[in-house]
Amino acid sequence: MSKKPQKPTLTSAEIEEQTAAFIKSGGSVEYVDKGKSGQFSTTGTKQINLKSGQ
Repeated sequence: MSKKPQKPTLTSAEIEEQTAAFIKSGGSVEYVDKGKSGQFSTTGTKQINLKSGQ
């Protein structure tokens, strides 16, 4: 039997290192309030009609 390939995982330390390197290279981080996506919808709501024949 062959083993399933393991997904690469990041540790908190690795994420902190990558974030620090990103900021040091001139990148910036935008903080978004909790519960918000930070995305603006330009298409309105996406509703589907499940009734047939309409």
